[in-house]
Amino acid sequence: MSEINHVVDKDGELEIGKIDQTLDRMDSDKKEEILQNFEQFKDYLAKRIELAENIGLNEEQLALVAQKVAGYLAKHEEPRNREEKLLQELWKVGNEAEQHKLSHLLVKLAQAKV
Repeated sequence: MSEINHVVDKDGELEIGKIDQTLDRMDSDKKEEILQNFEQFKDYLAKRIELAENIGLNEEQLALVAQKVAGYLAKHEEPRNREEKLLQELWKVGNEAEQHKLSHLLVKLAQAKV
């Protein structure tokens, strides 16, 4: 896969603008597998956060990525369960600062899984 397909470039710099493109390319069956069950979603998120930490992303960078992903999911995906519905509703009523704080909490929730 070429560097253009990654959210983190070869210098370890996070490219937030590539997140939507990356999510759009995700196989729909894989996306369904991840989102069908909230525990699976948390497991997937925990693994991705652990990988991101291993390449040097800090807590703020993780929250920025989580914020971008959550915004994408709220806009493009229907909730598959009660927990996702609650997160989507909280996301929609929150302002940008509240969404950012919720993103930090999602990162912490996923980190607690590891």
